[in-house]
Amino acid sequence: MNFVYFCELNHKPSYTRMKYGFDNEKYIRIQSEKIKERIAQFKGKLYLELGGKLFDDHHASRVLPGFQPDSKLRMLQKLADSAEIVIVISAIDIEKNKIRQDLGITYDEDVLRLRNEFQNRGFLVNNVVITHYNGQSSADQYRRRLESLGINAYYHYTIEGYPHNVELIDSDEGFGKDDYVETTQPLVIVTAPGPGSGKMAVCLSQLYNEHKRGVEAGYAKFETFPVWNLPLKHPINIAYEAATADLNDVNMIDPFHMEAYEKVAINYNRDVEIFPVLNAIFEGIYGKCPYKSPTDMGVNMVGFCISDDEICKEASLQEIVRRYYTALSKLALGACNENEVTKLKLLFKQAKIDTDYRKCTVAAKARQEETGVPCSAIELEDGHIITASSSPLLGTCASLLLNATKHLAGIDHSIKLISQDLIEPIQKTKTEYLGGHNPRLHTDEVLVALSVLSQNDANCRRALAMLPLLKGCQAHSTVMISEVDQKIFKKLGIGLTCDPVQKETL
Repeated sequence: MNFVYFCELNHKPSYTRMKYGFDNEKYIRIQSEKIKERIAQFKGKLYLELGGKLFDDHHASRVLPGFQPDSKLRMLQKLADSAEIVIVISAIDIEKNKIRQDLGITYDEDVLRLRNEFQNRGFLVNNVVITHYNGQSSADQYRRRLESLGINAYYHYTIEGYPHNVELIDSDEGFGKDDYVETTQPLVIVTAPGPGSGKMAVCLSQLYNEHKRGVEAGYAKFETFPVWNLPLKHPINIAYEAATADLNDVNMIDPFHMEAYEKVAINYNRDVEIFPVLNAIFEGIYGKCPYKSPTDMGVNMVGFCISDDEICKEASLQEIVRRYYTALSKLALGACNENEVTKLKLLFKQAKIDTDYRKCTVAAKARQEETGVPCSAIELEDGHIITASSSPLLGTCASLLLNATKHLAGIDHSIKLISQDLIEPIQKTKTEYLGGHNPRLHTDEVLVALSVLSQNDANCRRALAMLPLLKGCQAHSTVMISEVDQKIFKKLGIGLTCDPVQKETL
């Protein structure tokens, strides 16, 4: 393991750019072809459930290096003239103000953000469905808000015994009670801010209610994970379980697919559980179900576009550890329960790793043992691990950015990019004029200072020019860091984890 403390660095090191293990252009090509085939399979109307995120799919881009977060949206834009989007949100998520972790906003706010994004890209988006409705006042308030913005809002109700009570579900007292969503396009894409929102139930409810109105509609699922043609315990599939640990999703061999084809295919528990419902609804509409298994419902071609399996395995193992640390921090803040952490510990065993698999975590903790203050570390693409510690002038993450960019630019560690004379006036403003308690500079303040100094300082210019090379690197802090620092690391594309230790005073 290469640890760099800068005492010996007096040369410009070599470095490599982020390595890719996924062929994004091939994905767009063959995935779009697959969806067109499925649309042609049904006449009149197709409900396409979108599993995961239509854009901003950062989980996929992390575990499949080379996957672009907006790939699915770019592909579906080709069908925008004949498509519309229905956004689904659970009343349960509204009530508990569920946060989308990658963006730091609530699901109800993300619905409005998604609608604007879709409209700006040429999609028709007039309808929002509030699922799992059981009279929640927060859902009623949200519906009024949507309607005040000119958005049609519909309720889909909680059904007792769902998804096993097929007789009730497939009746006027089940799906028949749901509000019928008025749509106008032959292709209806059903999406949501996150998992567990009830997208499939919305599609099935619409099939039932379309049939009552004399319309034959089809259903398909556009799901990225789990990857059906990878092994059950492949790190990519385990990483998906880690990403949905709060939902307690479980990957499993699709028993219906095995029975029908005598072939192994990977799916997850909720799709397997709901398949008898879908099968019964299709039988009621067409006399038979066009699908023999939950896997048949999908149009996922991701597994055919992995160009380097080892790179994707490594990225997925890193993701599992990141999810574990995220859960620990949430637990420390009272934002989750022990079950989520326990589930992730079990996934560690399946993946045959522990937290020491993450080299930057080991390095950060070792540095803290030496210094006795909060520390951080980052593993660069060239294998070097850069460490930093908190000081009276700089927070540990701010120091880490300076150390890493100096290393990449070949700037000797003894050179101070930002002098104490410049830092002290900023600290005075923070504490005396703005009433802050922490005088240390955060990452955003360090970057602004570097930008100002870069006008006349070649070293500052060189350091700033190295920031894009941090994308895809892994970092760890021995304390929970401020929201400001978290956002800067996200924007830089750095995979960050933190020990569940109280963050530095703000």
